[in-house]
Amino acid sequence: MPTYQKILKLNEQYALDNDKEPSAIKRLLLHHAHMEPHVFFTRLEDEMPKDNYKAFIKDVDCHIKHHKPIQHLIGYEEFFGYPFKVNEHVLIPRFETEELVAYVLDYIDTVFPKGKPLKVLDIGTGSGCIALTLAKENPNLQVTATDISAEALAVAALNAEALGVDVRFIQGDLLEPLHGERFDIIVSNPPYIPNDEVVLPIVKNHEPHVALFGGPEGLDLYQALLNQAQAHLHSPALMAFEHAYDKAKALKKMIKKALPKQRVEQKKDMQGKDRMTFVFID
Repeated sequence: MPTYQKILKLNEQYALDNDKEPSAIKRLLLHHAHMEPHVFFTRLEDEMPKDNYKAFIKDVDCHIKHHKPIQHLIGYEEFFGYPFKVNEHVLIPRFETEELVAYVLDYIDTVFPKGKPLKVLDIGTGSGCIALTLAKENPNLQVTATDISAEALAVAALNAEALGVDVRFIQGDLLEPLHGERFDIIVSNPPYIPNDEVVLPIVKNHEPHVALFGGPEGLDLYQALLNQAQAHLHSPALMAFEHAYDKAKALKKMIKKALPKQRVEQKKDMQGKDRMTFVFID
């Protein structure tokens, strides 16, 4: 059998030749080698066991030929240091969303009295990465998470159990199932890809369209949220959104029209792109 080093080199080149990231190959190899990185890189000259090698090659072909995300092949994605189960029913967590969560956690300390129990609503929770991370990181948060997809909520519930986090899950469209309830924080990473935008097969063919596409301009869900949110917010309150980098100005205009007296802050992600918008309700 070939060594780990040879396998890695050949398959990273295979990925590059097919416009795929070589880092995905390394992650698959680590998964099938059943080793932590610090161990793996001391054993590059070892031969890979035959059964592990066959399983690895099968997954490499699945990723490169059929565009299947490696997260679906290994079954999870890490978010904020926590493993989240993912499948075709939920959006794979992206690192940009980690930044949204980090900002929300920071703003909690400046907007609200220290140590006050806060009611948080995550709309369109998917895998539960936002809701569960907030609950895990701050025990003063009473977190509710909604999603229109029952299949997505089933995944989120499994993640909550695995992480030992108590979050209330409710199926429904945006805020509609929350009659009469009010929250201190509403956070959402809603679908924001315009309907006619070309999307890579690895995304379009394997992630739920209901979590990807947000109308002709990609802003339909934000408008719907703004229309509904005022009846569900305490004072003071915080609204936090992730959005497409090229929609920041349009979203701010939309917010100022719906909530003209409220302060709006927009933040760039680590790539320097306008990705997050925060609304401070007095």
